[in-house]
Order: sequence, then structure tokens, then C-alpha cells
Amino acid sequence: MIRNGRASALIALFAVAGVGLAGCGDSAPEEAAPATNSSSSDTTEQADDAAPFTGVQQIDVDGSSVNVSCSGTPTDGRPVIVLLHGGGHSLDMLADLQDTLGETDRACSYDRLGAGASDAPSEPQTIESSGVVLTGVLDEVAGDAPVVLAGHSLGGLLSARYAPDHQDRVAGLVLMDATSPTQAADLARDVPESAGGPAADLRDQTLAVIDGENPEMLAFPDADVRSAGDIPVEVVQHGVPYLEEVPEYGAAMEQAWAEGQEKWLAVSSNSTLSTAENSGHEIYLDEPEVAVEAIRRVVEAAGQR
Repeated sequence: MIRNGRASALIALFAVAGVGLAGCGDSAPEEAAPATNSSSSDTTEQADDAAPFTGVQQIDVDGSSVNVSCSGTPTDGRPVIVLLHGGGHSLDMLADLQDTLGETDRACSYDRLGAGASDAPSEPQTIESSGVVLTGVLDEVAGDAPVVLAGHSLGGLLSARYAPDHQDRVAGLVLMDATSPTQAADLARDVPESAGGPAADLRDQTLAVIDGENPEMLAFPDADVRSAGDIPVEVVQHGVPYLEEVPEYGAAMEQAWAEGQEKWLAVSSNSTLSTAENSGHEIYLDEPEVAVEAIRRVVEAAGQR
């Protein structure tokens, strides 16, 4: 599935659905169909605190209700997979990917505060406070076991920001078209103040969202990429250059996005970059086999460390 170019540009640049280019006539981003599989349709209560749950469950993290979904069972020697959705999305978008991964491993996902069926945040969120919620989820779904974080777009950025401070539990990363670590600076540089039309709308809306004007109330300012050691990392970028469809400035945006993917390689000395040749921004929907294979490779490598 490849979306309309300019609508996709918005989703890719700041990964928050529901914000459109004013007056451009773009249709709203497609919504995921309600999940109908076991990982996201049936709520399963955890009868035994020692037994991992499957299905969907609300957990408490510092007084907030967080919606969590899990598939599969733990396998000795293999990390638990935790999927992080993009901004404006929810764990329902990841249901098919999670179920496929759950055939061989334990795979879980969660709605961040302000997304899906989780509580809205009670105050503005930061990278650090978002990480506190992720830690609470990992405690519930993985316990003391290592994890592989696989994040799409904003979820990829959050995964890569989290891993350096939690090297004791993050055993690997898969970053699927992750939001650039220098997104604000890139956009401010490539679309000058003198610009008008769709590109200017895109710049202004994106910078506002980066500053926290989004449903998660989450600000994610630019920052240097920090190292998480030598954990296995796969960075997977889109291959369909749809950002080029933004009038006048699209080529520069596409180039900046590609450079942003390369910057994420610095998160580990054991990183690789690949391209999903037939994918737009949602790689796990356009080419799910590419996402599955990348995640399983990282799980395998992490399990051998």
C-alpha cells in the first residue's frame, strides 16, 4: 500500500496522522481496519502473575492505563520482541506483523499514552517520560528477559533514543523508516522561511508536531545519536521516493530523509542499512516480509550474544 504522496510526506516527516496540508485537497490517511486476530481482539486476563499473557490487556504504569497486546510464548535463548507504532497510529496497525512474529517468538506491542486505547497523558511528554512508560511495558511483557525493539517512524526514533540508556535489557533494534534524528533542522534548512504553498504548510505543521502539538503531547527535539554499544541493529528505509512529490522542495526532503537513516547507524557499531525497494513509509504494510525477516535476523543475532 503506497499512499498519496503529499499526505505520505506528512506522515513520514513527523508520523502523526490527522494533520493535513491546508487547502491541498489531500485525502485523509487510511485508517487500519479493526484487528480481528487473537493478538488484538480478545482480552485475556493474566491468571498467574508468573505466566505471560496473550491477547490484549490493560496494565498500570505510574497510574496510567496502557494498552498492551502480546502473541506467542517465550523461547529460551531468544529475546522478546516489542513493536513500537508510529505517531498517530496504534498497536492495531501492527497486529498482522505481531501475529506473524508470534509464530516463532514472543512478540508484543503497546499504545503509547495518547494513542489507541491507552490513557491520554496528564501532562506534556518528553523522550524521557515516554521511556518510563516503555520500561513499565517491558517489565510486564518481558520481565528480566532481553528485548529487541522494532519501531516504525516515531516508534523507531523512540527505540533508538531508549536503547543507549538501557543496554542491560535492549539486545537489538530494528528501525523501520525511523524519523530522522535531525528532522527539525533538516526541514528548516530545506524549506526556507521564504517558501510558500504546500511545502511551507508541511514545514510549519511538522515543526509544531515536533514541539509537542500532537495527540501524545510528546515533544521529540533533534538530538545527537548516542551509542548503545555493539548490539545488532538493522535500519530499513523506504525505497519509493514519494517525498519528491512535494512541490519544489521534495527532492531535498527525500535526500535529507535518506541521510537521516544513515545517521541512525551510529546507534551501534554493529548496524546495517537496507532498503525496502517497493515500500512507501509503512514498510511493515507494503512489504511485511521485509520487516519480518529483518526482525528475525536481529532476534537471532541477539540470541547468540
